[in-house]
Amino acid sequence: MPAAKIALSTASTYPESTPAAFEMAARLGYDGVEIMVWTDPVSQDPQALRRLVDYHGIPVLAIHSPCLLLTQRVWGTDPWGKLVRARAAAETLEAPTVVVHPPFRWQRDYGREFIAGIERMAQETDVRFAVENMFPLRARGREVSAYAPDWSPVEDGYRHVTLDLSHTSVSRSDALAMADALGDRLAHVHLADGSGSAKDEHLVPGRGNQPCAQLLERLAVSGFDGTVVVEINTRRAETRAQREADLAEALAFTRLNLAAPAAAASP
Repeated sequence: MPAAKIALSTASTYPESTPAAFEMAARLGYDGVEIMVWTDPVSQDPQALRRLVDYHGIPVLAIHSPCLLLTQRVWGTDPWGKLVRARAAAETLEAPTVVVHPPFRWQRDYGREFIAGIERMAQETDVRFAVENMFPLRARGREVSAYAPDWSPVEDGYRHVTLDLSHTSVSRSDALAMADALGDRLAHVHLADGSGSAKDEHLVPGRGNQPCAQLLERLAVSGFDGTVVVEINTRRAETRAQREADLAEALAFTRLNLAAPAAAASP
């Protein structure tokens, strides 16, 4: 089997709590969790997260810095301060990766310093700062980027990048070409699907038109040793059982397609 680990993003269980995400990840057989740092106090507290790791016996494999619109005041309002705290949480929990979005365009000073600042922080720790691909906004036939220096991290020289397949759907990007262009800089994957809508859908893999299976097979063949994170939207689930069914389906899809090339090569 490939060395890549499969994690459950705590965003996949929203609106349930961070402890509930650990419980589901452990019961369904995920290798670990990615913590979306948001308004849930437990997600912000490394010591509380450590207790959940110890209780459920599964590790935190990534920290997603609070850089969403709804988390603008989580861990303060200074974006660099948020990254420092995310790094400290990752180091405390022995998580190898911090996921970060590129700055919003209105964060002008942060945006101007972002590429150099991320490189500087990367030199100070073994934690990988993996900058995530986002997408442009479309309205009345126009395309506008809400991010600076760009919604796509491919050309900006970051050491490590997170590839999100729901976001490639919205941006109408070729996810496989993006992965090829990133090469060894591809350190982290957010696995979800999309239908090409302007809405960020985060569908269960296999329910949209993104090359989820093909990407996983390529990762397996290339010996990818990062983390594949299931980051799907289960908000419409009416019961815990429905939510867990989607999470289990996504995990089975991921394991099957990561193992497919290895299985095909076996005598």
